[in-house]
Amino acid sequence: MNIDHILQTFNASEVEYLLIGGMNFLLRHEPVLTYDIDFWIWDTAANLARCDTALRQLDASWGPTEDSWRPVAEQAGWLTRQSVFCLTSPAGAIDIFRAVTGLPSWESCRERSVAGQTAAGAEYRGLCDEDMIACQLALPEGQRRQARIEALRRAISNQQGRQT
Repeated sequence: MNIDHILQTFNASEVEYLLIGGMNFLLRHEPVLTYDIDFWIWDTAANLARCDTALRQLDASWGPTEDSWRPVAEQAGWLTRQSVFCLTSPAGAIDIFRAVTGLPSWESCRERSVAGQTAAGAEYRGLCDEDMIACQLALPEGQRRQARIEALRRAISNQQGRQT
């Protein structure tokens, strides 16, 4: 997966997003195996258009079924059909979320988000630790990643200890 290329393409297209999921956890806390990059995008018409542009530049493909899977460049209005999309691209798998269960508005999470950089210098904004925990706790109990929740709680406790 070429995370830097994906982030740089989203940034160059001025997509307003928050990095969520395993990649956000990996970049900010602990090395975990993850097979995709998860973006929560601001759900406005203008931002959906910018996201579509970035995904076209990445040669991403999607389809509502395996039989209809094809490049997004060949599809019109596809990004408004559902709230979560799983795409493939030569740079790696990309998931797009227009809404995230367990969290308030995108705008309020953006205010609390954390700026970061990959080792190669690609900039991103990711969910804060408290919002990452809220995402995990919103999942059915069997799908929660308990080790991730515990690591996030330790990180929050360490941050609070440094502030006092």
